[in-house]
Amino acid sequence: MRSPRRPIPPLDRASLDRLALRYVERFATTRGKLAAYLARKIRERGWEGDAVDPAAIAERFAELGYVNDRLYAESKAAAMARRGLGARRVGEALRHAGIVGDDAEAVAPQVEERATETALAFARRRRIGPYAAEAADRDVMAKQVAAMVRAGHSPALAWRIARMEPDSEVEDLI
Repeated sequence: MRSPRRPIPPLDRASLDRLALRYVERFATTRGKLAAYLARKIRERGWEGDAVDPAAIAERFAELGYVNDRLYAESKAAAMARRGLGARRVGEALRHAGIVGDDAEAVAPQVEERATETALAFARRRRIGPYAAEAADRDVMAKQVAAMVRAGHSPALAWRIARMEPDSEVEDLI
């Protein structure tokens, strides 16, 4: 027979700092995601000692330079743009990561600047409009536009790209 498992001891300030440091060394993260992770760990394992604020620990890590929300936002937006995802999807991902305020506003113009470029990248991957083998009928075109809108692109831009003839020049859009 196995011996019963020893219960995991509750966290204290030092162990919470070690968990936070381990998390930021393994993952690119934001203050919001780090605070949520620490709060979850406190809920799971319990807390021993004076009350602690996970957001304060995340803020201290940001001051030390271990966490940089703006750099995270820029790299996340660039990665999503390379995948062909639009401004709405990028904004949702950044909000989900806890990036709001100045950091989100700093990235927004870069995302809007590349809106057409990312929509064309998505169309190229999905073979829509100028990248299609043959012209699509109205039903197929509507499905293609729906896919582009779900990817975060504006409906007007999606329709413009989907209505383009196969092998037509895309330079007019850029």
